[in-house]
Amino acid sequence: MTKRMIVMVALFVAFVVALGGFKFFQIKAAMAAGAWTPPPEAVTTLVVKQEEWPATLRAIGSVAAVQGVVVSADLPGLVDRIEFDSGRAVEKGQVLLHLDTRQEQAQLTAALAQLELTRVNLERMNGLLGRGVTSKAEQDRAAAEHKQAEARVGEMKATIERKTIRAPFTGVLGIRQVNAGQYLNPGDPIVPLQSLDPLYVNFSVPQQDLGPLAAGATVKVTAEGLAGEFLGKVSAVDSVIDESTRNARVQATLANPGRKLRPGMFVSTEIGTGGGRSMVTVPATAILAAPYGDSVFVVEDMKSPDGKATYKGARQQFVKVGPARGDQVALLSGVEAGAELVTSGVFKLRTGAAVHVDNSTPPSNDPAPKPEDN
Repeated sequence: MTKRMIVMVALFVAFVVALGGFKFFQIKAAMAAGAWTPPPEAVTTLVVKQEEWPATLRAIGSVAAVQGVVVSADLPGLVDRIEFDSGRAVEKGQVLLHLDTRQEQAQLTAALAQLELTRVNLERMNGLLGRGVTSKAEQDRAAAEHKQAEARVGEMKATIERKTIRAPFTGVLGIRQVNAGQYLNPGDPIVPLQSLDPLYVNFSVPQQDLGPLAAGATVKVTAEGLAGEFLGKVSAVDSVIDESTRNARVQATLANPGRKLRPGMFVSTEIGTGGGRSMVTVPATAILAAPYGDSVFVVEDMKSPDGKATYKGARQQFVKVGPARGDQVALLSGVEAGAELVTSGVFKLRTGAAVHVDNSTPPSNDPAPKPEDN
């Protein structure tokens, strides 16, 4: 039994070696005769051209309210009545909350009674002074007591008024942070209030880009998740450069119709700096990124190794990548206008690989794309 197994294994190994040797010599002969070539790779291509790109400055910014506070009480007291709902728009001066003023009202009543008494006493002293019955000093003392009583009444009225919390400006309220019956200390938060139209957008730009930037320049603002652009104007450029980043803060003011933008949101900003630059542009899918450098594949006519046949092949070309705009990327060097570049399928190519061009479904090449999920 063992001998039979050994014979069978030996026959199988001999068969595999014979078959492998036959295929090896067959492929070697075919390659020597120039008859074998790998199948072409299906790709899409684009003949690149020069395009005029406007000179722009892009930055990531943050939205801030022109006016924004957390409304609070400056006097202690119990919350008596709440006159607002969270998230509502309010006008300047609108009452938001009443603190309990029963003690102050009682003190005001006493102060008014004291004021009436001092008024009567002052009138009496004025009459007595006219008849020479009292001295000028007594009349002055009565006048001073009357003024003190007036001041006390004014103080109590101001205290009562300060316990009525009003909106300091027109805006939109946030979420209520107090409840009826709650005791408030001075400075305890009641509700955030933000003015949402107009808004500020704050962003930073490198010091070398400050030259063409000036107050009044138009700023285009876009936010992820919000369709369309918001237009604003540069309102201020900080007079100090940040020593750690060598950037300068810039503030733009923009309208916010519909109150779509909210303070704290991240946005993208774009500022036209005037002029433009002619660049070679390609779809972003044409760039093959690698640690050793970015490259593209140029499609051109090539000759087979024996020089007898011509085929359409790809040649890898290293490039210097510039700014991006939508689906497009600018090439600063490495490729001239008129070259035919592979725009999809670059990951499966190598220099000398044969290609089959099929442009029935080319990749997107829109400088201002509008994805459907936006």
